[in-house]
Amino acid sequence: MRGSPTDPSTSVRHRRARRTAGAVASAALLLPLLGAAPYDGGSDNGDGQASASSSAQSSSLPSAALQNAFSAAADEYDVPLSVLLAVSYLQSRWDTHAGAPSVTGGYGPMHLTDARTAIARSVAPHHSDGTEDPRGDDSRDTLLPDTEVTGSQVTDAHVPENDQLPARLKTLGKAAELSGIPAERLRTDAAANVAGGAALLAAAQKRLGEPLSDDAADWYGAVARYSGADDTATAARYADDVFDVIRRGEERTTDAGQRIALAAQPRLRPATAQLKEAGLRAPAAGATECPSTVSCEWIPAPYEEFGDGDYGNHDLSDRPKSQSIKYIVVHDTEGAWDGVLTMVQDPTYVSWQYTLRSSDGHIAQHVKAKDVAWHAGNWYINSKSIGLEHEGFLTAPDTWYTEAMYRSSARLVTYLAKKYGIPLDRQHILGHDTVPGTTTATIPGMHTDPGPYWDWAHYFALLGKPLRATAGPKGGLVTVAPKFATNKPVFTGCVTAGEPCPVHGSSAVRLHTEPREDAPLVKDIGLRPGGGDSTTGVNDLGSRVSTGQQYAVAGRDGDWTAIWYLGQKAWFKNPAKQPTAVDAAGSVITPKDGPAEIPVYGRAYPEKEAYPAGVPVQAVSPLPYKLLAGQKYAVGDKVPGEYFYAPTFDTAPHRVVRGSDLYYEIQFGHRVAFVRAADVRVMPSA
Repeated sequence: MRGSPTDPSTSVRHRRARRTAGAVASAALLLPLLGAAPYDGGSDNGDGQASASSSAQSSSLPSAALQNAFSAAADEYDVPLSVLLAVSYLQSRWDTHAGAPSVTGGYGPMHLTDARTAIARSVAPHHSDGTEDPRGDDSRDTLLPDTEVTGSQVTDAHVPENDQLPARLKTLGKAAELSGIPAERLRTDAAANVAGGAALLAAAQKRLGEPLSDDAADWYGAVARYSGADDTATAARYADDVFDVIRRGEERTTDAGQRIALAAQPRLRPATAQLKEAGLRAPAAGATECPSTVSCEWIPAPYEEFGDGDYGNHDLSDRPKSQSIKYIVVHDTEGAWDGVLTMVQDPTYVSWQYTLRSSDGHIAQHVKAKDVAWHAGNWYINSKSIGLEHEGFLTAPDTWYTEAMYRSSARLVTYLAKKYGIPLDRQHILGHDTVPGTTTATIPGMHTDPGPYWDWAHYFALLGKPLRATAGPKGGLVTVAPKFATNKPVFTGCVTAGEPCPVHGSSAVRLHTEPREDAPLVKDIGLRPGGGDSTTGVNDLGSRVSTGQQYAVAGRDGDWTAIWYLGQKAWFKNPAKQPTAVDAAGSVITPKDGPAEIPVYGRAYPEKEAYPAGVPVQAVSPLPYKLLAGQKYAVGDKVPGEYFYAPTFDTAPHRVVRGSDLYYEIQFGHRVAFVRAADVRVMPSA
């Protein structure tokens, strides 16, 4: 999402978003918990199975202990074991996260929520670093709206009372009341947490007037209520997902090394009519652009004038008729659900197409796909993309995203990709952190979310595109693919500059100048024009790659692999027994014979001759990087230069300018970039 400008006076115009005190508190709600035991990872690696990664806390437990806890809780509270297991899988994939809360204050395998405690234990607000103009359009004044939380310390004023929180954010207290188990045990003890979840399910079943049946099909209404959703569509989607888990069955090893299995019941048909008795509201009216497999409501962002000829907070267009949609950009919100929804409805703020809620995967759509939202900091990317904000925090490794949100996001992206012909790869499914700066001056301020703790491997497995080798050993391309649970690079600055972040599984792999761990990190002259060193800062993208990205191989030396990166050779550790990348087949670009170097661009804009009268010519501004002769880079689309001119509320002067110059998108550094097709040739990677 958007970072807060460190010096608003440097912008041409500094807008202050209008927010109530309640919105500020809501946006601060669920600041990440710091000081809890570190999450020990846990993710599948494309095959649906997870790597065992036992923490010191749980290494002495037998691997069947958690499975037995589920069985015991099911017996004690008369809840079908399959229902209990499936609800837990959809919330946490049976992981315990070593007692750390989710981004919505949910604890343990059953995701029992205690948002007030999570907030009270927080140390400081967290954010995606960067001061970018979210529009990234040189034809308009800079847009730098305020963010929702200021200050460096969470105070009592930020901690809401329980009666101010929605029911979905305080289920742990109810579980304690029903089970008699102390709240702290429900937060930290996995077996107790499971029992608390079983107590909640049984209570929901009784409130519906349904018997405590042994038949899982009789528990549809109770499962729907467990979601915490207050509308029928979200509750039904959640329950449908739970029963789909039961029908398919699941088996995996958790983050604490516990082996859990749920046998498939393919013929199960739940009593969906129970939902009518659940007392939930109908979803908000409005035509959304979502698949039927998710819960989605229309909460529109405003398109309106508000003085001084200004307007917000997006631009009307006619995509894909006027111009193609080629990218989906994954963001995190850096705030909580209610506050984020307040901001996107503010005409003086910025916009994106969809927001996804972590607790249950519910989706709100704000801007139609045909229109252009202001979210990515690069006008070329904005004009050709759809932005998805996920409730969460970049610099909070000791919080976690729910399986419900990952699944909901993957379904939405799959739907959009099919509808608009967007390939499911990392050159089209972009993180905000991989969107390039538009000019040299904008590079240091570009945002860095969703960051190194977003599980790209699991996400692409859910997209139906698991990250696997597509070439034999020693190929010319590699796909970055570390095991999330066991890949734990050191990061600093999550709370205090220079201080280590909690240890956590990560999608990131660090790059060195030579094939040894004590070699210096590679440098990024765009981030540090003076030649300063890259750091291990959580927001420093100068010397790291991310899961799913592809790079041309520049060399191999024992356990180390070199790639071409930002115009230089960069090394990462890639041992055969614990690889951090797999070999891939595909095409690469390399400079045509002759020039020693060619320019690299952050946007694919037309040549000046393509602009009609009345549309100001946009500079084709090269970035400070150079692509040198003999180097190779993974290639994506070949695209014409294109610029969407839309600086006015009145759409009559809007134009899409398309040139004859062609560009290739490439994976150049951590971010993508563009090169002119006339400067390069395409060749097979091998």
